[in-house]
Amino acid sequence: MTPRPTRPRLPAWSATLTWKAAVFITVMCCALAALLGALVHVSVTRQTVNSAREKALSRLTSVTRTYEAGEPLPRFAGLDAPGLPEPLRALALRGRRGTMVADFDGRPTMWAAGPADGRTLVARVDYTLSQNTITNLDQAILGSSALAIGATLLVGAFAVTRVTRRLHLTARVARRIGAGDLDARVNDPRAKGPSRPQDEVATVAAALDTMASTLQDKLLSEQRFTADVAHELRTPLTGLSAAAELLPESRPTEMVRERVRTMRTLTEDLLEISRLDARTEQVDLAVHPLGPLVAGVVRASGTQCEVRIVRDVPVETDRRRLERVLGNLVANAHRHGGPPVVLTVDGPTVTVRDHGAGYPAYLLEHGPQRFRTEGGGKGHGLGLTIAVGQSAVIGAGLVFGDAPDGGALARLTLPAYVPDGTSDQGLGEPDGRSPDSPSPGGRPPGTHPP
Repeated sequence: MTPRPTRPRLPAWSATLTWKAAVFITVMCCALAALLGALVHVSVTRQTVNSAREKALSRLTSVTRTYEAGEPLPRFAGLDAPGLPEPLRALALRGRRGTMVADFDGRPTMWAAGPADGRTLVARVDYTLSQNTITNLDQAILGSSALAIGATLLVGAFAVTRVTRRLHLTARVARRIGAGDLDARVNDPRAKGPSRPQDEVATVAAALDTMASTLQDKLLSEQRFTADVAHELRTPLTGLSAAAELLPESRPTEMVRERVRTMRTLTEDLLEISRLDARTEQVDLAVHPLGPLVAGVVRASGTQCEVRIVRDVPVETDRRRLERVLGNLVANAHRHGGPPVVLTVDGPTVTVRDHGAGYPAYLLEHGPQRFRTEGGGKGHGLGLTIAVGQSAVIGAGLVFGDAPDGGALARLTLPAYVPDGTSDQGLGEPDGRSPDSPSPGGRPPGTHPP
C-alpha cells in the first residue's frame, strides 16, 4: 500500500486574517483592474482602428476618382503597390474593397485596397500615431492599475490591521481571564468620553468584559462565603475540641476527638484555600538546600518514605509553603496510593511517586478538584488543591502524571536559583548543619533512612 502524499504545510502567518484580507484585496483589485483595462483597451482600440480605417477608405475613394480621371496618383497610393498584404490583394482581385494594418518600410500602416481594371488600387495611411496612442494607453492602464492596487492594499491593510489589533487585544484579555486574572478588561470602565459606534468587535469585547465581571462577582461571593463559613466554624470547633479533651478516656471519646480534629483540619484547609483564592499571600524567600529540606518533610510526616537524592542544589523559596506542598503530596501518596513511596531530588525538581493505581483520569485531565476524591471515601479532596495553590505562590510548577510502570507521579519543579556571590548565609540543614557535614549515625550526605 503506497503512502498518501502529504500536502505541503503553509507557514503559520498565512492563516492570519491580515494575510487573508491582503490576498483577497489584491486578487479582487487585479481582477477589477484587468476587467476595466480590457474594456478600455478594446473600446479605444476599436475607435482608433475605425478612425484610421475610415481615413484610409476615404483616401481610396479619392484615389479611385483620380485614377479614373487619368491623373497621376499621389505618393500614398499606387497600383499593385509593393508590400501590400496578400489577403488584402486577394480580396481586391475578387472585386471587393478592404483595409488591413501591416508594416510599410518598417512603420505601422493602414492599407486600403480595391479593384481597378483587374489590378489592385492601394491607398495608405500612416498608423504610427494611432499605434503609439494604443501602446501609451496600455502602459497607462497598467501603471494606474498597479498604483490603484497598491493604494487599495495599503488602505485595506490599515483597516484590517485595526480590526485584528482589537481582536488580538480581546484574545489577550481572554487568556488573562482564563489564567485567573479576573480584573482584566478590554475596555477600561473608568474611561469617560463620547460613545463610539458599536461594531461586531466592540460587541464581542463588551460581552467578554460583562462575562468577566459576572464571573468575578460570583467567585468573590464564593470566596467570601468560604472564608466566612471557615471563620464562623473556628470558634465552636475550638470549644468542641476543649470539651472533647475533658471527656473520660474511652472508645467513643477517641472517636469524637478524631472527628473534631478532622473538622478542624478541614476548617484550616478552607481558610487556606480562601486566602489562596484571594491572591493576597506574601512569600518569605530564603535560600535552603533542597535535599535536607525534603528529608525533613519526610521525618515530620511520620510515614515510611524513601528519599533519593540524585543531585542536590540550593533553592530560593518559601520554606513553610514548600514543606506544605511536599507534605500534602506525601500524605496523598500514602492515603490514596500504594507503598513504597519514593521522593527523588534531582536538581530543583522533586518527584513524589507511589506504587498504587495512579491518579484518576479527571485529575490528570482537569487537575485537582475540591471535595472530589476517588480513594474509598478517604480525605476531602483539598490536599492537592492546596498543593497546587501554594506551588503557584512560590513560583513552582506542579505536574501530575502516571509512572510508565504504574503508580502516581507528582513532579514539583522549583525556580532555578542563581547565587549572586554575596553571601552563603541561610544554606544548611533544617537543624543548622552544613550540607557537607555528616548525618547522624555516620551516614554520608545525600542518603536518608526510609
